[in-house]
Amino acid sequence: MSEIVNVLLVDDHTLFRSGIKALLARQQAIRVVGEAADGAEGVKLAAQLKPDVVLLDLNMPGISGVEALTLLLQDNPALAVVMLTVSEDAEDLGAALRAGACGYLNKNIDAEFLTQAILKAARGESVISEGMTAQLVAQLRGGPAVPPPAEDGFDKLTAREREILHYLARGLSNKEIGRELDLAESTVKIHVQNVLRKLGCSSRVQAAVLAVEKGLR
Repeated sequence: MSEIVNVLLVDDHTLFRSGIKALLARQQAIRVVGEAADGAEGVKLAAQLKPDVVLLDLNMPGISGVEALTLLLQDNPALAVVMLTVSEDAEDLGAALRAGACGYLNKNIDAEFLTQAILKAARGESVISEGMTAQLVAQLRGGPAVPPPAEDGFDKLTAREREILHYLARGLSNKEIGRELDLAESTVKIHVQNVLRKLGCSSRVQAAVLAVEKGLR
């Protein structure tokens, strides 16, 4: 990732996109490189522009936000996609995270929270609006079970990787995990990449959701 975080906006509301673009234009570390009015256009632009972060609306005409998310990650599994939506529904949150989104933000967040969330997502960290985490946990505890990946995916994890997954499930960043385990942040990053690869996950949030479902927390 470069020092400037390149962002692609995908939302069907022109005024909302204009507002977010104007807001982010004030940030020296963030640059909006493109905007799309629907998911299909967003997928095409992402392939052309190679952004670091995509801010993606959940409900749009044509293909849904989750469908667009799936296509985006098929093209670039390492892409940081953050859902930016009015929906506070726990099922929407769970569906987006399981599909590989690295974050889920409500459109009523303030400018500072959005800015920091974009920078965190670009660093590979997870970002969820305050108040939504509790809904996610409640859904995982009482909602319909989603089948985890094949058992051998978890069986392939080393003892250290299981420790890393445990901390991922708690929402810790690489730096925080490093402090907990007395490891360099670069070493933690490698372990996280190995965990994602073995579990077939495209984001640390997706791995965290699976870990909670498996009781590894």
